[in-house]
Amino acid sequence: MQRRMRRMATFFSAVAAALLLSLSLSASPAQAATHNPVVFVHGLSSSSSSWDDWIADFEADGYSSSELFAWSYDWSQSNVTTAQQLATEVKSVLAQTGASKVDLVVHSMGALSARYYLKNLGGTSYVDDFVSSAGVNHGTTVASWCKWLYTSCAEMYTGSSFLTSLNSGDETPGSVSYASYWSNCDDALTPDTTAILSGATNVEVGCISHTDMNNDYGVYEQVRDFIA
Repeated sequence: MQRRMRRMATFFSAVAAALLLSLSLSASPAQAATHNPVVFVHGLSSSSSSWDDWIADFEADGYSSSELFAWSYDWSQSNVTTAQQLATEVKSVLAQTGASKVDLVVHSMGALSARYYLKNLGGTSYVDDFVSSAGVNHGTTVASWCKWLYTSCAEMYTGSSFLTSLNSGDETPGSVSYASYWSNCDDALTPDTTAILSGATNVEVGCISHTDMNNDYGVYEQVRDFIA
């Protein structure tokens, strides 16, 4: 009889342990919500590698590599062509991740193709947040050195027909959240305030060079918090 009682006690102890384990698993906190995938768009005479520092920072702050997409394109071509390619890239990212929207983070001339995509190619339906870092949003006279060589550069020159059309009407269309980070000593943007977008959260970050704007950690922290 005592042996039988011990067996029953062992059995009920095992059942109780299994129940406790089940309750513990069911009560454990859910996994952290996934982020919107981030699509990075580089600028003139650059490539996807210009985002290496920020991608590392995003990963250190909990993003997975499968949520971060930096791509390269032919920066000499028209920003319209790049915008069309960006539309394809965004759809590909959404298909890969199952997300409904992406966040766009752009640097310099990358702002032009990305904004064209948002304004003219239906991008506002697929983008949650748009961040411009040292974006040439209203053009720069510095582009005079290359406007005779590259279509993209001619479009970036102050007063171009491309910019006039892009900035006509609403500069921040749709329900997208827009931010523009700009430096007060950016030699590539003349004037520095060309980066400011009407309707966006515009942030002057101090004196940071144009090429450092998309790898500066302080700017990164603000971008990360904006798209969170």
